[in-house]
Amino acid sequence: MPKIVSRETFEKLKIYQHLLEEWQTKINLVSAATLVNSWERHFKDSLQLSRFLSTRPTHLADLGSGAGFPGLVLAIACPQNLKVTLVEADLKKCIFLENVSRETFSPVTILNERIENLAIENKFDFITARGLAPLPLLLDYSFPLMKKNTVCLFLKGKEACTEIQNGQKKWEFNLELFQSLTDSRGNILKITHPKRISSYDKNYFSC
Repeated sequence: MPKIVSRETFEKLKIYQHLLEEWQTKINLVSAATLVNSWERHFKDSLQLSRFLSTRPTHLADLGSGAGFPGLVLAIACPQNLKVTLVEADLKKCIFLENVSRETFSPVTILNERIENLAIENKFDFITARGLAPLPLLLDYSFPLMKKNTVCLFLKGKEACTEIQNGQKKWEFNLELFQSLTDSRGNILKITHPKRISSYDKNYFSC
C-alpha cells in the first residue's frame, strides 16, 4: 500500500478486501480474474485519486459505485474531510456497500437510484466514476450534479484518448490527463467546467 495510508486505514481496507472476496461468491461485484490481485487492481487504483482531493471539507459523489471503487475506498482513506455519496442502481450491491461501511466504521450515504433519476439539491465538489460508461455519457450523468468548480475524476483504460475525442463532439471542457500509477495502460481524466455544445469543434484532443 502507499506510504500515506495509515495502519488504521490499512486494517479497514483488509476488512473490505475480505468482504469483497466473501460476497463475490454470492454476487458479481468485480471480474473474478482480478481478485487474485485486488490490492493493485482495485484498492490502490482507487487510492491514487486521493492526491487530487481537497484538504478542506468536501462532498464527493461516486457514480455507478458497484463494489465501491473508488468512492468507498476514498471514504475510508479520507475520513476527516470527505463526505461521500455512493450512487448504485443494483440493490444487492448497495447491501454489500452498506456492509462494508458498517464493518469498517466508515459512514457514507448510499443511494439506490439510477443516476439519471437523481433529484439532488446540494451539488458535489467532486464526482468520480470507474468503468461506468464512455466519457460523453459520463458528462451527461455528471453535469446536473455539478457546481461551478466541481472536479470530475474518471478512471479510464487504454481507450481514454478515443473517449476524449468522442466527448469533444458534444462537450467543451477543461482537461488534465494523468497516467495511472497502478496500470501502465490506465489514465485519470480530471475534468472541470464542462459545457454542452450543439455543434462540435474539430479541434480535438491529440494524444
